Amino acid sequence: MTTATTPNTTTQTYTPDNYGTVFRFENVNEPGAYICQWNGHLLRVPEDGVAAGRSPMINIVGTEPLYVTKISDNPWITLTKARMMGANYDLNVNF
Repeated sequence: MTTATTPNTTTQTYTPDNYGTVFRFENVNEPGAYICQWNGHLLRVPEDGVAAGRSPMINIVGTEPLYVTKISDNPWITLTKARMMGANYDLNVNF
């Protein structure tokens, strides 16, 4: 992860090797499998979901920030393997 800071803002870029890293849902910018911190659900983000010039496949709006943990670059990871990956990171798994 790289961090750039200006006087009033901080920008964070997440790279594919950040498995187990918790970050805000709106910062999802790469395809892969993510586990929601708020309910333990599995999010599958295909390439089309983050491709430049495309509308996002999902938009969640709320008053509180939502956090996710990336567990794989493969959005189609099997449920069994995704559960094991979640357990390795001590995540609440609800799928």
